[in-house]
This record gives sequence, structure tokens and C-alpha cells, in this order.
Amino acid sequence: MRISTKADYAVRAAVELAARARENAFTKAETLATAQGLPLSFLENILGELRAAGLVQTRRGAEGGYKLALPPHEITIADVVRAVEGPLASVRGEPPERITYAGSAAPLQDVWIAVRASVRSVCEAVTLADVAAGRLPRRVRQLAADPDARETRVRPAGR
Repeated sequence: MRISTKADYAVRAAVELAARARENAFTKAETLATAQGLPLSFLENILGELRAAGLVQTRRGAEGGYKLALPPHEITIADVVRAVEGPLASVRGEPPERITYAGSAAPLQDVWIAVRASVRSVCEAVTLADVAAGRLPRRVRQLAADPDARETRVRPAGR
């Protein structure tokens, strides 16, 4: 499972907008880029995709900028990732249930479906409001606190 730079930037920008949602004002892209250390031109493209997905509103002019189109507690991390990347988990660009394998590899389809279910169980459970407030759901905190979760395992070559 790989989280792209684009997905990371989109979630960070959306969380920044969630943190500013109480103000109910539009925020300039430059302000978002500075707050999160993101490249402005890349961020503007991402914000356009979030707008097209109905997650962000825009306004032109001196008082213009961007704001969330829905309350932050109604937008999940999964919603943002899907808006800029498509499905949360795919195999060669296809949903896992459309992929079939022959012979001894046949059970791989179930593995990829389970991977998608696992990713969904986290990303669909966490809202922008949760992240902006620093209050992640208990299950997510427990998963992140597991020492094995923080360990990157790379199998040495030849094993």
C-alpha cells in the first residue's frame, strides 16, 4: 500500500481547511500552501480536483479562496483520497474483485480484497474534524500505538 504525494497533500490541505472551518471564511491557496509547506501550483491543481468532487467550494476576488463544502465531520480521509486518486485500493488499476488468478495464486484475490477492507476500515473511520482536533478514533489510535505498526520490515535479498 502506497500513499501518493498527491493524496498526502490533498488530505493535509483538507485538514487545514477543516481547522479553519469555524471561521466560515474562504482561505487563500497561498495561505494553505504556507501553513502545510506545500508547493502552490501542485496544491491549486489538487484543490481543483477537490472542488470537482464536491468537497471544496471556491470564491473569486479579494475575499475569495477555498473552504470545505461540507462540515468537517462529514468528510472522511477516504473521501479526500478518492477525490484525487480514485479507489482506495486497486490491483493494476482494477478493483480486486475483478481480478482473477489461476492455480495456486487464486487466493490472492481475497488477499487484495482484505487489504482494501483494512484500508477502508481506517480511512472511512477518520474525518477531517478528527484530525484537525487531534482526536482520532480509538481503534485508529490503538493500531498506530502497536509497536509493529511503526516498524518497516524489509526482507533481505536472498531470503
